[in-house]
Amino acid sequence: MPTEATTEIPLPADDFFLARQPILGRNQRLVAFELLFRSAADTIDANVTDHAAATAAVISHASQLGMQQVVGELLAFVNVDEIVLMSDFVRFLPHDKVILEILETVQATPEVIARVIELKGFGFKFALDDVVANTADVALLIDLVDVIKIDVQAVPAASLAALAASFKGSSKKLLAEKVETVEEFNTCMALGFEYFQGYYFARPAILSGKKIAPSELVILNLLTLINSDADNREVEMAVKRDALISLNLLRLVNTPAARASGHIDSLGQALMLLGRAQLQRWLQILLYARPGGAVEFNSPLLQMATTRGKLMELMMLRLHPGQRAGAEAAFSVGIMSLMDALLSMSMADILDTVAVADEVREALLLRAGPLGDMLRIVELLENPKRGQPLGKSLKTLGLTVRQVREIELEAFGWVNELVA
Repeated sequence: MPTEATTEIPLPADDFFLARQPILGRNQRLVAFELLFRSAADTIDANVTDHAAATAAVISHASQLGMQQVVGELLAFVNVDEIVLMSDFVRFLPHDKVILEILETVQATPEVIARVIELKGFGFKFALDDVVANTADVALLIDLVDVIKIDVQAVPAASLAALAASFKGSSKKLLAEKVETVEEFNTCMALGFEYFQGYYFARPAILSGKKIAPSELVILNLLTLINSDADNREVEMAVKRDALISLNLLRLVNTPAARASGHIDSLGQALMLLGRAQLQRWLQILLYARPGGAVEFNSPLLQMATTRGKLMELMMLRLHPGQRAGAEAAFSVGIMSLMDALLSMSMADILDTVAVADEVREALLLRAGPLGDMLRIVELLENPKRGQPLGKSLKTLGLTVRQVREIELEAFGWVNELVA
């Protein structure tokens, strides 16, 4: 067994963002997040896998960040190149919470293979990242890894089936990454992939003549009622007319995320203790429940929507402390921004159904105004796009990189509390 590696990596300035990209199972529920660490100065690509120092900086802060706060009960996939793999920093990661992704740039040298074997002895699991062919390096590492990630955008459609079949006898789990459409997802499902990564689930598939389901329409009507001058008794009676909405709402307001001072037993009590703004928040979350079913907190669309809402709320409070009305509007924009994907309808048609403030409508339809600016930044934090510098956008907004990372961690923690 080789001795512990001692490669040292100089730590960069404290100017990195943390992005979480969801990984789903065959049942379309969350199983893990890939964590990407991106320098604020990096304006070229979202993939910062060549920035070993940035990754090492985050890993060295792992104890402060708290992996539990970042991913909750799920697993975290973390990119490692040869420098990080051979460093001491990698040992800061909790071996039971992470899967180390060996990048495609790593050559399967005797030293690398020995290091992987050593880390496996410490309990770490591994994945091969961005596999596009069954190469010699892949063949040397395949017995040491648990997951093989295949980049479906880099493999010709005609070759994907043969590549997937070449790994069938290896007993390794196949993960399709960069899945951007439902058609690509269905193809990978048929080929036996176990895991899926990409934003296909958040792409709105607008269906002509689509009608809003009755249970969803009830919630939209309730949101309009809350935004009107209706009294609390009228709101309470409207909620009670749907037993499932009542049960789900009480379940939500009793999660740690609601910050209630005690157990809430009735809708009247919820209204009294939480107020209309908070009730509106939980009804917006309820929209992401399956029609006629309970809230499923491992739904990727629900997690993304609630994360967007909380991120925008916290940004607004950081910029304008004490302005709760503005913060609630920001939360509404974030959580409603995926309703077109949820309901398979255009955002314009949805907003014709529910009453929202003009600033909320402007942000959702045009990404305009201060709330629209925030929403665009939140979308970039999820999936940074080539050539769009986050650092510059944040400076315009008036937030520092450190503040945004603190906001991200607080938002991730709050969303995790919904599951608690």
